[in-house]
Amino acid sequence: MSVAGGRQRLAGALAALLLVGGASVASAQDDVGSAARGKTLWEARCSVCHAVDSNSVGPMHRGVVGRMSGSVPGYDYSPALAHSHFIWTKAKLLKWLTNPEALVPGQKMNYEVDNPQDRADIVAYLATLTVPKEPAPAK
Repeated sequence: MSVAGGRQRLAGALAALLLVGGASVASAQDDVGSAARGKTLWEARCSVCHAVDSNSVGPMHRGVVGRMSGSVPGYDYSPALAHSHFIWTKAKLLKWLTNPEALVPGQKMNYEVDNPQDRADIVAYLATLTVPKEPAPAK
């Protein structure tokens, strides 16, 4: 193998490592929040308008991570959010809590979480509020 060929292989291997490493860092950044601290923050701040399992001033939060925006049955969404059609991911929720109006102009939530760690912690807690799997049908 020539020196040039060896350098090309080394460069390719380094590029692959950077891509994989970058993806790992991005995933890790999505999961840096403390769900325990997030629950405390959620109870102090978010539960004023939201409940885990029922609609209130805001829609229920159980199952929000992975849910289609504007889709909780029985909740009266703003037209803007009802027609936004995106999936609530952790990244989307972080943007939402940073500035809801910037994410969905015309929405009706007038609350922002200024502290990035608080946002990450709240989103980590929301991610724990999964929808229970339905039991398998009886045979």
